Amino acid sequence: MSKSELIKQIQVKHPKLKKTIINLIIDQFTETLKKSLLSDKKIEIRQPAFGTFFIKKKEENNNAINPRTGEKIFVEAKKRVRFRSSKKLIDKINGTK
Repeated sequence: MSKSELIKQIQVKHPKLKKTIINLIIDQFTETLKKSLLSDKKIEIRQPAFGTFFIKKKEENNNAINPRTGEKIFVEAKKRVRFRSSKKLIDKINGTK
């Protein structure tokens, strides 16, 4: 779903809100998520049982091999954004409960 589709769906549910206001709310929400993740904070969205965003650190690897050439390469340590969905969300997606 794109941002414009999300804005349209929110406007259908809440017709009194203008598109510009909805756009500002979504922008502020995503900026807050970015700032929290950049400072290594975990973000839990519990209501309505959505899930958790968190940073997972991948360690450096001295023994990695390039599969094309077979040469050994050094892989630097990295941080990745991960999402763990809640059990309720998984159950809804799978049609159980």
